[in-house]
Amino acid sequence: MKAPVADEAEVALSPTDREWCLPTLRATAVVFDLGGVLIEWDPRRLYRQLFDDAAAMESFLSEVCTPAWNARLDAGRPWPEAIESLAREFPAQRDLILAYDTRWEEMLGGAIEGTVQILAELRDAGVPCYALSNWSAAKFALTRPRFPFLEWFEGIVISGDVGASKPDPAIYRVLVERYRLTPSTTALVDDTEPNVLVAADLGFRAVRFLGAPHLRTDLRGLGLPLAAAAGS
Repeated sequence: MKAPVADEAEVALSPTDREWCLPTLRATAVVFDLGGVLIEWDPRRLYRQLFDDAAAMESFLSEVCTPAWNARLDAGRPWPEAIESLAREFPAQRDLILAYDTRWEEMLGGAIEGTVQILAELRDAGVPCYALSNWSAAKFALTRPRFPFLEWFEGIVISGDVGASKPDPAIYRVLVERYRLTPSTTALVDDTEPNVLVAADLGFRAVRFLGAPHLRTDLRGLGLPLAAAAGS
């Protein structure tokens, strides 16, 4: 049996496109992702120091300390158990695996200053701002003192604290319920497409982060009080 076909205009639009075609609602609050949006993080910052060969490093990060393994840590898996289990599976890589934990802070880069400036402008204008991030609770405790702007948020939801990570709708619902947000008037910024699509499906004014200048334009388009990008 052929599946029902939606209206032609609906077929032509992606979920993100449909989000922009909703009747105009001014955003009154903003939710920021952290890693890749406000804070630079990349395990290669550490492992370039530990590997002489870039291909070997990429193999290690795709086959041993994989993104899926890291995602389970972000969702609350205990670090000692995760590290020891992986080291038993790959005994020849034990020291490199241990470094993922003991030298984790060396994976952090600096603040993404263009986005921090946007956050500062929103805060100064009285716009409530929140953070929703996939991050190990233990490692976020190490990160927070390094970035003073993390204290500007009205609230922060960290995946490691709630036991669910984006794009699981459960973590978005924690955010909404904890801070009594209205998704239709809340802009949610993330650099990962699946996370953006789920946010749009849940009714947020979802914005894919493609750099600070694009973000400034996108948020201005949602009625938020930001200065125009330089040169625009």
